[in-house]
Amino acid sequence: MEQKELIQRLGEVSIFETLTDDELKSIIERSQLLSYKKDDVVLFESELGNALYIILDGFVKISRTNEDYKEVILAILAERDFFGEMSVLDGAVRSADAIAISKVHALKIAAEDFLDLLEKNPKISLALLREMVSRLRKTDHQIKSISLSDAIGKVASVILRLANDVGRQRRGRVEIDNFASQQEMANYAATSRETISRVLSMFERDGLIERDMNKIIITDFEAFKQKFS
Repeated sequence: MEQKELIQRLGEVSIFETLTDDELKSIIERSQLLSYKKDDVVLFESELGNALYIILDGFVKISRTNEDYKEVILAILAERDFFGEMSVLDGAVRSADAIAISKVHALKIAAEDFLDLLEKNPKISLALLREMVSRLRKTDHQIKSISLSDAIGKVASVILRLANDVGRQRRGRVEIDNFASQQEMANYAATSRETISRVLSMFERDGLIERDMNKIIITDFEAFKQKFS
């Protein structure tokens, strides 16, 4: 990936939008450009956090293992998202695993370099705070959806989150084609794979979605949101 493209992509990340090209170039020069294959582990839960990661392309799932040794997916991150900031800020160990669910290119910024950026540029600190508050609100909504919804509501909530996080919208339809298996959807919804299969079949029968291999297509996104939000 050429430097010009790196500068453009880094400048599209919410916390770096106010930086000049020269400032972005300086960050890139102090960063590592890394590549991951699907299913590669980027970060392990409980390891020391010594860097911030910025996704340049691809998708990463953030997950933990519960007391029954089952995976619980907390979030799906895509291009222009970042992760690892919590451990950089508080010096504690990682709170979750980060695993590539597609081919991924990412920038790794060392903790000391990122903290130096925050000290020298208050706008980055403010943007980071806003992003963390936004994520906290999303997590709160996710917990409510899982705890208060029935099976249909849980699956619909996961589809909506995936549509917002990794979907491609076109002419009122949204395609979600990088979230591979029904088991992973079940891990995201805190339900069983059988429930996911049953509800997806019902949605397809009712014309709410279409399916093509691992791709899910919401046929009318606005109508789906109104029905299940």
